[in-house]
Amino acid sequence: MRKIGFIINPIAGMGGSVGLKGTDGDIYKEALKRGAKPITPKRVSELLSYLIHKERIFMLVAPGNMGADVIEGKSIKFKIIGDIGETTSANDTKRIAKQMVKEGIELLIFCGGDGTARDIYDAIGLERPVVAVPGGVKMYSSVFTFNPKAAAQIIDGFLEDFIETEDREILDIDEELVRKDMLKATMYGYLKVLTFRNLIQAGKEGSKLGRTIEENKQEIAQWIIEDMKEDTLYLLGPGTTVKAITDNLGLPKTLLGIDAIINKKFKGKDLNEKGILKLLEAFDDAEIIISPIGGQGFIFGRGNKQFTSKVIKKVGKKNIKIISTDNKIRNLRCLRVDTGDANFDTELKGLVKVIKGYKEVSVIQIEC
Repeated sequence: MRKIGFIINPIAGMGGSVGLKGTDGDIYKEALKRGAKPITPKRVSELLSYLIHKERIFMLVAPGNMGADVIEGKSIKFKIIGDIGETTSANDTKRIAKQMVKEGIELLIFCGGDGTARDIYDAIGLERPVVAVPGGVKMYSSVFTFNPKAAAQIIDGFLEDFIETEDREILDIDEELVRKDMLKATMYGYLKVLTFRNLIQAGKEGSKLGRTIEENKQEIAQWIIEDMKEDTLYLLGPGTTVKAITDNLGLPKTLLGIDAIINKKFKGKDLNEKGILKLLEAFDDAEIIISPIGGQGFIFGRGNKQFTSKVIKKVGKKNIKIISTDNKIRNLRCLRVDTGDANFDTELKGLVKVIKGYKEVSVIQIEC
C-alpha cells in the first residue's frame, strides 16, 4: 500500500458562481451571505468515484471538512492527521501538510485553487510530488489537473509505478486587485507534480500586445457587432478580446467579470449566477460570448464560474460564440470545459467554430 496525504480546502471555489472572483481571506463569509455552496467536497467525491486501485492506498487525511468527512465510507483505509477548529484557515493547510510529510507520505493530493497551491508550497516546497485537483475560482497556476477524472487517472498511474515528475509554477493572483477589475499575476514558487501527457493544464498566458494582435481583436469585434440580433441578450465573458466588443460600442466592460448588453446597450455589470439567471428569465433569446484562456484553452470553469452548468443549459450550446485571436487559438491543441458537472461537460464536447477574425473561423475540438 502507498501512503498518500489528502487535504481539501473546504471554502475554495465558493466565490465563483456568486461573482466574488475567489475566497482568499474572509471573503468566503461574503460568499456565504450570497448563498454560495461548498464546491470541493463534490470535486473530491467525483475523483474518488473514478479511482481504480483504492485497495493500494493508505491515506493520511486532514480532519472533518478538510478531508475525513469526504473520505469516510469510500472504501479507502485512512488515518486522520492533525486538528482543526470550527473554521479553517491557510495555517491549518500548512500545518497538516508538514505533519503528513513527517509521517512519510509519498504523494500529497490537495483540492483547492491557486491560494491552496501557495499554502502547500509554503509548507512542503518540493519535498513531495503533488496531485492538484481543481476546486478554486481562477486556477491560473500550471499545477492543476484538467478535472477530477484526470486527477484519478494520475493517481492510478502513480499506484502502478508510472512516476514522472516536473516542477510547475504557482501563480500568485492578487484577489483585491481582481475585485477592482485589475489582473496582477506573479510567479510565487514551484510544486513538484506528477506529469502525465494531456492531464495537467498549462499556466495562463496573457494576451500578447502589439499592433497585429490588437487589429485582430478589432476585426473580431467588428464581425460580432455586425452580426448582433435585435432583442437578444448577450452575456459577455472576461478578457481583452471580449472587451474589444464593448470598446467599439462605447460601452463599459468589467475586464474580469460577466456583463450583459441588449440592442447594443448596457444591461448588467459584473453579474453572478443569480443575476444572469434573472436576466435569462426576462429575455427569450440569449447568447454567450467567451474567449479561451491563453495557454490552457478553457472556455468554462476557469475565471468565469458565474457561467454555471445551469446558466449554460438555459442559454443552449448552439448559442455559445467562442472568439479568439489567431495567435492564441493556433497554439491550442483543443478547447476544454470544467463546469463542475461532469455529465454536462461531456455534452459540450465536440467540434466547434471559433471566430478568429472578420468573417474568419477555425474549427477545433472541445474536450473535458
